[in-house]
Amino acid sequence: LPDERERSEALAGRTREFSDFLVNVMGAGDLGAHLQGKAVFHCGCHQRRELGVLDEPRDLLINVGGLDLVDWENEELCCGFGGTFAVKMPDVSTAMADEKIKALEESGADTLISGDSSCLLHLEGRLRRTGHDTRVLHLAQVLDHGKAG
Repeated sequence: LPDERERSEALAGRTREFSDFLVNVMGAGDLGAHLQGKAVFHCGCHQRRELGVLDEPRDLLINVGGLDLVDWENEELCCGFGGTFAVKMPDVSTAMADEKIKALEESGADTLISGDSSCLLHLEGRLRRTGHDTRVLHLAQVLDHGKAG
């Protein structure tokens, strides 16, 4: 339907990824957040490949007081969720998550942060099933953490 398409395109033109909106529209940098820990950031495939939003989450996270943001091996690899991929190919999906978790362990981080809720659900589920107590947080939770008032 032409009307539906027009409305969809109008909405798409006003829709931004969270960190992209904060940094590039609102001009945000230091939001006054504080979170003690050593963290890695996982950039979801859609954010990386479709949107190309790579620097903005890190630009926000480096300003979080008490947070040591570290690099980790193969950060660019998919977590293995991929919508129906995890259902259609569960063994491959699990193996991909396990690769991410291995890299997470090797980084020494106690916290996993992402802006992608699907990735977080997938990785946290696998972390818990394998006995890890790694803290798993959405970027928005981190940026709102420990703020006064």
